[in-house]
Amino acid sequence: MRAIQVQVPGGPEALTLVDLPEPQPGLGQVRVRARAIGVGRPDVLIRNGTYKWMPPLPAIPGAEMAGVVDAVGEGVTQCKPGDRVLVSARDLPVRGGCYAEAIVVSEAAPYHLPAAIDLADAVSLPNLQLAQALLLGLAGGRLSARSVLITGAAGGVATMLGQLAKHRGLQVIGTARSEEKRAYALVHGFDAVLDPAQPDLAAQVKTLTEGRGVDLAFDPIGGRLFIDCLHALAPLGTAISYNVVAGPPSEDVFKVLRSLLGRSLAVRCFSMHTFDEEASARRALMQSAIDLMAQGAVRAPRPTRMRLDQARDAHSVLDAGQTQGKIILEP
Repeated sequence: MRAIQVQVPGGPEALTLVDLPEPQPGLGQVRVRARAIGVGRPDVLIRNGTYKWMPPLPAIPGAEMAGVVDAVGEGVTQCKPGDRVLVSARDLPVRGGCYAEAIVVSEAAPYHLPAAIDLADAVSLPNLQLAQALLLGLAGGRLSARSVLITGAAGGVATMLGQLAKHRGLQVIGTARSEEKRAYALVHGFDAVLDPAQPDLAAQVKTLTEGRGVDLAFDPIGGRLFIDCLHALAPLGTAISYNVVAGPPSEDVFKVLRSLLGRSLAVRCFSMHTFDEEASARRALMQSAIDLMAQGAVRAPRPTRMRLDQARDAHSVLDAGQTQGKIILEP
């Protein structure tokens, strides 16, 4: 079986194509044969050895895989050969493991996929699962919100978050640095997409919201942009940081909040790892994501397809910030 391994952390060159013994399912286990493998930021952190939930080395990165069950172990009742399924590392004992032609997991781990969901689209479901956790109050968001600001609007999670917010009737404003990415976000349901490099971002947001500002701001970028999000909030608004790709803000966040005291603003740092020990809530979010995609309420962005042996190229694209939507590896 071919797989991608990290033996010594580093840049994209740290991703090594290896041949490993074919995994065999044991008691209560199933083997899933990969058809599409998602590429995302946690994989980069595993590759460079900085992931807070780092698996032991040598490690196989990869947080999601869609494929077909092709073997089952003794005592398995929940899956059968031929089942179309999604495997998410959020449901595995160790994060990662999906950059491989096949994976063996507990029979309770896979999510069954309806025929309406293409396997290439299915690897975007964990992004929709995260988007639901962010938006539906689980990240401290306000269910009464009327408008949201989503930075990095062309990203995989942001694309899902924007569609989900639109599905729930919210005004959706995004930011993206290039004209191409702004156009991409507009196609995927955003009402307006602004250039975050402009010095008057908060003022533009307030203009679009009739002077109120947004009720929720979701930011995976960090740096100065997170401060701009605070200034763009309406009274009682919440800014939610779910990544810091550009690093943390250099400005004192608490000082900014105090300067905006009349608005009573809130800040939350969010991670899906909050649900590591909450399997029922985590799996309910994923099942809801599957239902939404199957109904056509939210659609996966068109993926960038690469072969498994092009994992280094995929990470180079990811590192350069050139992605729109999801990169998938195909065995």
